[in-house]
Amino acid sequence: MSALAGRLADKRIVICAGAGGVGKTTVSAAVALGLASRGRRVALVTIDPARRLAEALGLDRLDNEPRRIDGAVPAGGGLELSGELSAMMLDVKRTFDELITLLAPDVATREAIFANPIYEQLSTLVAGSQEYSAIAKLFELAQTGSYDVIVLDTPPSRNAIDFLRAPDRLTGFLESHVLAVFLTPTGHMFRAAEIVFAAVRRITGVGLLDDLTTFFRLLSGLLDGLGRRAGNVQRLLVDEQTVFLVVTSSEHAPLDEAIFLARELQRNGMHRAGVIVNRVHPLDEGPCDVATTARRLASTLGARLSNAVAVVHEDVQQLARRDDAALARLRATLGDPAPVSLFDRERDLHDIAQVAQLAAEVLR
Repeated sequence: MSALAGRLADKRIVICAGAGGVGKTTVSAAVALGLASRGRRVALVTIDPARRLAEALGLDRLDNEPRRIDGAVPAGGGLELSGELSAMMLDVKRTFDELITLLAPDVATREAIFANPIYEQLSTLVAGSQEYSAIAKLFELAQTGSYDVIVLDTPPSRNAIDFLRAPDRLTGFLESHVLAVFLTPTGHMFRAAEIVFAAVRRITGVGLLDDLTTFFRLLSGLLDGLGRRAGNVQRLLVDEQTVFLVVTSSEHAPLDEAIFLARELQRNGMHRAGVIVNRVHPLDEGPCDVATTARRLASTLGARLSNAVAVVHEDVQQLARRDDAALARLRATLGDPAPVSLFDRERDLHDIAQVAQLAAEVLR
């Protein structure tokens, strides 16, 4: 068993986090499939706008409830699915709706919140809604006890750290003076807001202040429940059974964000199981200048073609040296002796056998 596989062996929640565009969705799928191949019941939760994940796992679609992936991994995948794997794609609006349904004191309050135009914006477009809904779904699945482990592919945030701050942001909002203004419509702040929103209504015809005031008063009946949920979620994130995999590429910006994220995890009392560096180019340890490589290939490819291949090989080796330096920097900066490096595959994975091959590489 590899060091990473050992660190994940008894964990209940595995959260893959990192900058956007580094392959978190693919890595999350590989980790989930790898854990399922070790006999565990696994739920994979992702936000994947391109819907590549359903394709790669052999499903026609994914939705807001986990769907079981049936059947064995095809030959060549290198794994046997001795456990169970279910996958879902998070629907932000539906997750918020389910949370309101759970916490609303009665049907009338629930339906009034759903009908309020402010709620429509809050549950789909407000910054942080994806992060909070992902955590809400994570908490919901953890509470069911239906799975041995849940693997979460975090939303493609501008900053990976936004995911960690989502529960605190909600708690801060619930305790804020701004919310108190709308729940207790007195004082200079409310009168000033009323003047501004009255002007907006004259220009646009939209009663924004009325919508906001109504929404926040409806929300007041849910504040205790939302506050408790945010607290429970925060405790879940720091639990010893919850671990983070920091996913990055070797490029400068994602690597910087990975280092920052790893430090923030430690600062917030969260547990890092490892760092995965995706799309690494293999380094040729021998002489690989253009002339040497061309001579090695000349007898097989001929002078002209061997020289062209040697030029491409040298370009790849420049990337490989960059990747090697990035791995050394990670080891030195984070004290992680063995980041997991995954070779660059040049294209997305399109079937479950390819995902299984990557899973074997991740947990080798």
